Amino acid sequence: MSNDTTPAGAAPMQGHGAYNRRSAVQASGASPALPLLEDAAREVAVPAGEGPVVIVDYGCSEGRNSLLPMAAAIGALRRRIGSAREISVVHTDLPGNDFASLFELLASDPESYLRNDAATFPSAVGRSFYAQILPASSVTLGWSAWAVQWLSRIPAPIPDHVQVACSRDSAAREAFAWQAAEDWATFLACRGRELHPGGKLVVLTMARTDEGDFGYRALLAAMYDTLRALVADGVVRAEEAARMAIPTVGRTRAEFSAPFSGAAFAGLTLERLDMLDGEDGIWDDFARDGDAQAFGSRWAGFASASVLPTLARDLAGGAEDARAATFIARMEAGMAARLAAAPEPMLIPLAALVLARAADRG
Repeated sequence: MSNDTTPAGAAPMQGHGAYNRRSAVQASGASPALPLLEDAAREVAVPAGEGPVVIVDYGCSEGRNSLLPMAAAIGALRRRIGSAREISVVHTDLPGNDFASLFELLASDPESYLRNDAATFPSAVGRSFYAQILPASSVTLGWSAWAVQWLSRIPAPIPDHVQVACSRDSAAREAFAWQAAEDWATFLACRGRELHPGGKLVVLTMARTDEGDFGYRALLAAMYDTLRALVADGVVRAEEAARMAIPTVGRTRAEFSAPFSGAAFAGLTLERLDMLDGEDGIWDDFARDGDAQAFGSRWAGFASASVLPTLARDLAGGAEDARAATFIARMEAGMAARLAAAPEPMLIPLAALVLARAADRG
């Protein structure tokens, strides 16, 4: 993010398939929510008539981690509506998302949900999900994974870190908490308008434990220490580093539930809220093979594909700064070395939610 008014709604990525290649953490983390998506597809009210059933993937990135969820949802719906009725799958993300990689993946990957299903049609919309994206009452089933932790804007500088969860600055923490509450309410309101009566939305996102722990401590420490080293080496100017902030939050159980204190919000009810510990497959591999270099490289690669491009936007020349590629490469290398020097498991707090719009009576 280059300034505090840049719309978010998902992470700015490196593009060219980088996120698809380096998003194993997100892929493994999504698995606990898949049964909730399949249940929702089995239970959701299917619109009457012969028009298409609409599934929306909010925050698709380059599509790799959408293949299995969309295939699961389509499979469950097909058992109800048969093979002839058309299904429209709409993938959404920010306008700058690498949609070309998404469509290449859908066309060629063996796990594509388009395989052996001639009545399913994909499309994409480049727009922040902090606005209404689809026509009112048009969406039967929604899915959003690893996306709503991204805020619509950076509400304040973080003077002592790049991630507010690691900051001791009360003003920054309060500003981010306020923005997180506003954005969650906006996201819900927009989805409440889009969902068809009886429709459902399943959300998987970063969270904080009831004790307030965002997790990823070693990763974030390696990130900030590497950034400070690049400042000391003259690769990054101090004023540039001071602007750098990751506009993500992890919400607590109470923060997810807050809009629903009156039982319903924006026409939605919160049917289920599970707080989960995500699987750290990178640590599991290290525990088996003892390869510290691979451990560091994989976690640094996760950061490089997901958040380092966001930090690079705060270089003096923005994302087009001549140093951007060097900055990302040096950050990734420094993080990998620091993490390899002292491997430890990561706490990965997640939340899985099922939201529903009430069905029409009669």
